[in-house]
Amino acid sequence: MPQSKHRAFLKWAGGKYNLIERINKELPKASVLVEPFVGAGSVFLNTDFESYHLNDINEDLINLYKILQTDSQSYIAEAERYFTPEYNQEKVYYQLRDQFNHSIDVFQRAVLFLYLNRHGYNGLCRYNLSGKFNVPFGRYKAPYFPRKEIVLFAQKSARATFSCLPFQQVMLQAPADSAIYCDPPYAPVSETAYFTSYAKQGFSLALQEELAQLATELSQNNERFVLISNHDTPFTRDIYKSAKLRKLSVARFISRKGDERKKVAELLAVYSPARKVLR
Repeated sequence: MPQSKHRAFLKWAGGKYNLIERINKELPKASVLVEPFVGAGSVFLNTDFESYHLNDINEDLINLYKILQTDSQSYIAEAERYFTPEYNQEKVYYQLRDQFNHSIDVFQRAVLFLYLNRHGYNGLCRYNLSGKFNVPFGRYKAPYFPRKEIVLFAQKSARATFSCLPFQQVMLQAPADSAIYCDPPYAPVSETAYFTSYAKQGFSLALQEELAQLATELSQNNERFVLISNHDTPFTRDIYKSAKLRKLSVARFISRKGDERKKVAELLAVYSPARKVLR
């Protein structure tokens, strides 16, 4: 693991910055780290594998990463101009959100994606069923432009291959010398829990079960190491019953209403093949 921890340049619900040490402790020695749900990339930024396959179903996210991999200087120059007081206004925010939702220009969408991420409410990434970004204005005094974090990501992306594919395809194609880390959209903490859709497709309970089953099959039949993070609930403990479970001390606050927030514990489900080599 790198000597110092690095923050992602995107604000991201469920980001793994605070759990890096625990995740690194579980990851085995491997040449490639495969992340079917890369999100903001905290694990990528805070591990040291020879190469990475970083995937996400969010096309805007992956297009942004690909641009940083090839032309980060142009991206930084264009994105930074939106981080001034004139753009930190509610009316302007909704105008730019509408522009983002109607744009088909990949570079423009990537620039506005960062603007919306840093100026929108609570750093949420949420789309409606029509695929339109619908996070409201965040009302922050002076949103931070993450120049140094972008530069770091762009530099390290030289080791990465990016894709926007179903998680099943990415996991099944993982090479023999790889470790797989899965950070899916978390399972609900209750039947009435409030959730946002970070991609218009959503992530159902059936997909949670399919992910767990695939992890079991890959570890048992293909000798792949798979690590999954999720909420610690009766449902997740059941679907991960064939894995070794690690309960995490870090907890998140989950609720729509601030005065009703409760801590929710998390799990790491470790699927180790028989020939696992410890890091």
